[in-house]
Amino acid sequence: MPELPDITVYVESLAARLHGATLQRVRLLNPFLLRTALPPIGEVDGLRALGVERLGKRVVIALEGELFLVIHLMIAGRLQWRPPGARPGGRTVLAVFEFDAGSLVLTEAGTQRRAALHLLRGRVALDAADPGGIDVFAADRAAFAARLVAENHTLKRALTNPKLFSGIGNAYSDEILHRARLSPVTLTRSLDEEAIARLFDATRGVLAEWTQRLREEARAHGGWPDKVTAFHPRMAVHGRYGEPCPDCGSPVQRIVHADNETNYCARCQTGGRLLADRVLSRLLKDSWPRRIDDLD
Repeated sequence: MPELPDITVYVESLAARLHGATLQRVRLLNPFLLRTALPPIGEVDGLRALGVERLGKRVVIALEGELFLVIHLMIAGRLQWRPPGARPGGRTVLAVFEFDAGSLVLTEAGTQRRAALHLLRGRVALDAADPGGIDVFAADRAAFAARLVAENHTLKRALTNPKLFSGIGNAYSDEILHRARLSPVTLTRSLDEEAIARLFDATRGVLAEWTQRLREEARAHGGWPDKVTAFHPRMAVHGRYGEPCPDCGSPVQRIVHADNETNYCARCQTGGRLLADRVLSRLLKDSWPRRIDDLD
């Protein structure tokens, strides 16, 4: 799922193209994409774009008349930009937003249709759609700490909770926790002040660095982020199960739960202890290795 760095670069790239542009019409190629009935989608035809914003992991296009197009890409949704006159096609296309400056194309890979489009009227309605997570770049350390310990959850769950923190998901939470040298299953209320400070700095640092990297990649591809993915070769642990940790060389480990996989370095983050995998540890029972040094 595109997270804060990806969405930020989408917003910046789109804002540069939509400055003063007029939305001619929205073509919906999948009727289930649009999740609102009122106001009707036809009301946006002919309206001028006033700006582009980020709302958590959503892209928001602000239009005249206090109308807001809210695009939630979910896991497999992606945005493409096509110049005027280009004919976007393919079975993955869910919608085309036709501006006089070009077309914004919403695609979604796979067979599950999770991406969503909402049309909202008024800033109050837009604010109500905000899950409420704080922007870590706008919050100070005290506000970050207050959110972190508001409930006693694992660090992984807390960081990825959109009601607590804005725009952080599975991929960057792994990178943040590795940078902070903290276990993903540590409970939030067990952290001391030094660990919270370390996590705060790691959160800001990882998100800022990756936003800049993705900006540079977008500039190298004509000013548009064409290769948005949760798996980057320069990541430290996310998506790198079995590969060496860039800091200590130990193989990156994982915890698999449903559709999500948490990656971590046992030597750097858990004092060498291997975290129990819900499937494998139950299957292997006494044969399950307890420490990184027990692995062959």
